[in-house]
Amino acid sequence: MALLKVVFLLLLAAKTTYGQSFHFSNCPKSSLQENFNVTKYLGTWYEIEKLPAIFERGKCVQAKYSLLSDGAVGVHNSELLPDGNINWIKGTAKVEDPAQPAILSVSFFKGLPDSPYMVLSTDYSSYSLVYSCSDYLGLFHIDFAWILSRTRQLNSATVSQLRDTLSTMGVDVNRLLVTDQTGCEAMASA
Repeated sequence: MALLKVVFLLLLAAKTTYGQSFHFSNCPKSSLQENFNVTKYLGTWYEIEKLPAIFERGKCVQAKYSLLSDGAVGVHNSELLPDGNINWIKGTAKVEDPAQPAILSVSFFKGLPDSPYMVLSTDYSSYSLVYSCSDYLGLFHIDFAWILSRTRQLNSATVSQLRDTLSTMGVDVNRLLVTDQTGCEAMASA
């Protein structure tokens, strides 16, 4: 009984902390990008919209993906904080199952479990829809979603289509936050 109380308090804290996307159910099933080609996916992507994420606090959010010598993908995420400083983190991503190349396993810290990075849809040249979901104890899941673009803006028709994809999966698209991609000149060196 004490364990259930602790789990309940942790869940309550997760639910209220920065609007994290927490749900009392298992992760929804989603279709993935067919014939995903990680090499075509490399380069810079700009965040257009996202589900709330405790680890993102700034604007001008972007991710740069590069091929590493061991075949893994280097990940460099950065954002411009309200105080003008650039916050960044580096990690690695790799395809764990060649039969499902659109699911990458991302790691930013040694010793912590990797996170799934599922490419649901991309045309490689203008947009990408990414989803991440982790189940905990068979009781709840925490998920993240990102609408990304190769430029700091994405046309509204494409954004609407990608939101529809998330909605079909059961993701509450009303929780998506628009990322401010203005005044990002300082990010040129990030």
